[in-house]
Amino acid sequence: MLASGPVAYGLCETARMARKQLDIREYTEDMSQLIAPMSDVAAENPFAMFPTSMSAQEIATPSEKNSYVAFPYTRAMVAKDGVNQAAAVLLTTVAKAQELGIEEDKWVYLHAYADTFDKDIVDRPDLGCSPALTTAYRAALEKAGILGEELEFIDVYSCFPIVVAEAKEALGLENSVKPMTETGGLPFFGGPGNNYSMHGIASVVRKLRSHPGTYGLVGANGGMMHKHSVGVYSTRPGWQVCDSRPLQQALDTVPNEEVDQEPAGKAAIEAYSVQFGRGQPLYAIVIGKLEDTGKRFIANNFDSDKGILEALLTKNMVGETVYVASIGKGNRVALTKESLAEQLPMMATSFRDEYEFCSTAREGNVLIVTMNRPEAMNALHPHAHEELSEIFDVFESDQSLWVAIITGAGDKAFCTGNDLKYSSSGKPVWVPKSGFAGITTRRRTKPVIAAVNGFAMGGGMEVALACDIIIASDQAQFALPEVKVGLIAGAGGIQRLTRQIPRKLAMDLLITGRSVSAVEAKDLGIVNQVVPQNEVLETAQKYAQGICQNSPTSVRLTLELLAETESQSAIDDAVRGTPKAIDKLFCSEDMMEGPKAFAEKRKPRWTGR
Repeated sequence: MLASGPVAYGLCETARMARKQLDIREYTEDMSQLIAPMSDVAAENPFAMFPTSMSAQEIATPSEKNSYVAFPYTRAMVAKDGVNQAAAVLLTTVAKAQELGIEEDKWVYLHAYADTFDKDIVDRPDLGCSPALTTAYRAALEKAGILGEELEFIDVYSCFPIVVAEAKEALGLENSVKPMTETGGLPFFGGPGNNYSMHGIASVVRKLRSHPGTYGLVGANGGMMHKHSVGVYSTRPGWQVCDSRPLQQALDTVPNEEVDQEPAGKAAIEAYSVQFGRGQPLYAIVIGKLEDTGKRFIANNFDSDKGILEALLTKNMVGETVYVASIGKGNRVALTKESLAEQLPMMATSFRDEYEFCSTAREGNVLIVTMNRPEAMNALHPHAHEELSEIFDVFESDQSLWVAIITGAGDKAFCTGNDLKYSSSGKPVWVPKSGFAGITTRRRTKPVIAAVNGFAMGGGMEVALACDIIIASDQAQFALPEVKVGLIAGAGGIQRLTRQIPRKLAMDLLITGRSVSAVEAKDLGIVNQVVPQNEVLETAQKYAQGICQNSPTSVRLTLELLAETESQSAIDDAVRGTPKAIDKLFCSEDMMEGPKAFAEKRKPRWTGR
């Protein structure tokens, strides 16, 4: 995850460090020497919020007052956004200026300009630079008809060192000792959001007025080194219309890097950063490329893995090998294959004696799963999801269990979806890879019945839709109300509802968010049966027992064949050839037992094998 600006820019910074073939000490020295002259400018600026001159050594050295914000940045290297400042520029025509009586020695002309924007960081072929930045700076100079060395006054948006360094290179001023700011820069002058560039323009304009005939440049930056605007100014008369569209079209032709959202395997680090809090490393952010596919990914370290944090902070790790896996909390990396395997959560093979947010009960070949948070209307949070995911893992692996029933505790709610109180608490929020309630993105091989005993709202309705059969109380209510609170039914509700009932009827529920009774839900085709409130679970159990009279192999392979062919919209394609499920059926004990029991006029003895 790219949790903050310092982390995002830190990723770009370490990628640039590798491209420059520098170690951490050398690169930190370069950044600090770039920033130090800005502090000297701020020290002379009466409008600067932090008018203190700092040496490169002071900027580079972490301390109590200059701790790391995110690697490789100390606090002195980055913008200070908690600043209350104001600036204004009057822009008008020559005729209007004359009409207003503005003295000509105060006129400053915008000679040339360029506006470009870059790809998102993970999409860029080179993580350590911004092609849009380089394009904008060079285009503005070219349109103005001057070279970078002819600029007398420069103010570059200096939120992080890489922006300043890349701007210097674009202007051809790599070896120049000229400060790249007229204010003192965002780390020392202060940076009230993007309005900082207005201060840059005002400062450059003042200098140009006192040095007639010279040229100045202001470069603005936005997003994650993403948006760039550059202007060239002078008291010399001159103005031209500049069209940045051809520049942007050329930038857009470069293909995006392919990103794997669920990476697995051996990889090489392309860039990394470490988020700090109160001077202590919290977690790592790594961008890498998978060895076998060449696809890019973003991952964090495991919470308990301090070894990788130490490695990332002590040597240039770009190019080093790591191993990555995708879990419910996100993608995770480790330095070795063994370390990754040790830290991956183990899949449960048996049920716990007790769960905190759920309960389980077995009746023969049937498993009953109860979401047990009645005080929250059985709304779910990450820990409840994890428990349910674990339960359904065991259900899938236990060959003696053939059918599952999922229901809610109490008589008011089946499940009212996401626990919004928990989500708004600031605590970490995630959903396991198996989805909401451990079921909505799971590829199942056994049938699950939803015994909807009350409200099935949002994620709760999505859980019900993910089940194969729905038995509903006559008091039940169904709704996907996410659109009413600025969300969408993203746990499969949109996809499943539009496939399970006619599209127009599904869209009515999806875009209005209205609720429907159990009876209306049955009429729509969402619910299989509606029964009195006190008979919901009993009816679901009888239904499950009815399924258990049949071959569990046949039931399982029915689900498998459906999953195998569900992506084929044409029926001719779906029934062509011999599906894998048919091959498995021919090799099963149940296929031999069924005809044999029929011939012998007895009940089959199913094994599920």
